[in-house]
Order: sequence, then C-alpha cells, then structure tokens
Amino acid sequence: MKFKTTPYHSDLLKDTDRLAGFYNAINEYDGNTDLAYDLGCGSGILSYFLSSRFEEIISLELEFKAARCAKENLSHFSNIKVINKNVMEYDFEKKADLIVCEMMDTALIDEEQVPVLNFAKKFLKEDGQIIPKEIINMIELVNLQRNHVHWDEDGAKYEVLSDAKVYSKFNFMDDINPNFEKEISLKPKKDAFVNGLRITTFTKLNDNIVCGPTPMLNPPLLIPLEKRFVKGNEFIKVKLKYIMGNGIESIQTEYL
Repeated sequence: MKFKTTPYHSDLLKDTDRLAGFYNAINEYDGNTDLAYDLGCGSGILSYFLSSRFEEIISLELEFKAARCAKENLSHFSNIKVINKNVMEYDFEKKADLIVCEMMDTALIDEEQVPVLNFAKKFLKEDGQIIPKEIINMIELVNLQRNHVHWDEDGAKYEVLSDAKVYSKFNFMDDINPNFEKEISLKPKKDAFVNGLRITTFTKLNDNIVCGPTPMLNPPLLIPLEKRFVKGNEFIKVKLKYIMGNGIESIQTEYL
C-alpha cells in the first residue's frame, strides 16, 4: 500500500527497523480486539497495521497536514476513524483494549508521550495494554566537539570515555512524573577531558521485542557538560535534569 505523507512522516516510513518492530509487536498482541487507540497516528501506518486485528480503531493526530494524509490513506477502512485533534482535548467515550503511542524520542524529552499517556491510559480497560511497554535509558561520559545539545547524527563527532550505565527505566502502565532529576556516578576509562554526556534509549515494545536506537526512533542524544579533566580511576558524579515532553531546552547538567 502506498502512503501519502508529509516529509517528516516519509522519513518515518523509510525507517524499516522501526516499522518492523511495531508491526511485530501489534501482531503479537494477544488481548481483546474490540477497540484500539492510535495516539499521534501520523500518516496512519500503525493504524493500518491495527486494521486487520481490531473491530474499531480511533486514530488521533494533532498536526493538520499529517491528519489529512492519514484520512486519505485510511479512507477505505470502515473500522478506522481519523480525528485531527489534540489527545488531551479529545472526549474519550469508550475504554480501549490497546493504546498504541509512537511519540517516541530519546529519554522522552522532546515528545509529549508521557503527559499524553498519563492522561489517555485512564481510558484503557483494566486488562488493556500499551505499545510500547517501557523504555530503558543509558548514559555515558563523552568528549564532544560541539558545545550544544544535539543528536548523534549528521556527522556528530565525539569520544566515549566510560561504560554505558542504565540510569532509568519507565513502564508506560505506571504514572510517570515528567520532572526527571537524578544524581549519576560514572567512571572514566582513562585520564581525559570530559565535556558531555551521551544518552541512549532502548524501547521495549512488548516482552519479546526491544527496538532502537534507529534513525527515527530514539537517536542517541549528546549533552554538554562543563569541561573538566578527570582521572581514569576515579568516579565522578553528575546531576541530570529535564522535563519529559518539554523539549531539549529543559535539559540541565552539573557536576556534584
């Protein structure tokens, strides 16, 4: 099936690893199949995957051009309704068996997945499920060539100076506090100048499928720190703060 898309959603469709992960997770879903919500449906590809499994799919998309594409792409499916509206303003009348929410971004900083799911899961049945299920965030010390927050793409250059450490995990069935703050201890592998952090996020779509990072699903994020010379045999402690859903501008770092 050929999809009409916006330029951004065209890039999403080209990310075959991301698409394959969600396709397989939806096909492995083993719950009731009366109603699914697709939140932030974009061009409608995940609703298309849901169409053969569910009696009814309600697909919400805030961006007008993307919603228009989704309506056109899915117009032949009588069990899908595409609505151009903010999830937080939609009048949910029925509880769903499954919520699919692919507003994924590194550490959930730059997308509104946490506030959206904190709100929308009130309209999930008691035995309902969410795809994706959870995320796992890892962090490393790095030496950066750029002194601003940027993604690990488009020729970003840096040197990794520590082993990766899991610093947080979130299950989307839980109520998640979007105001994240944590003190993290990391050990450099050698004497070196440190001036940044690298965050990598892995997405657990269900109990069997872990996806990412892919080009359009959680590309690693590079975050500046004050430049400091560190010893390879000494732990250093940093504080990391951000607000999930408020964008990379909310990120704060400091040494402790």
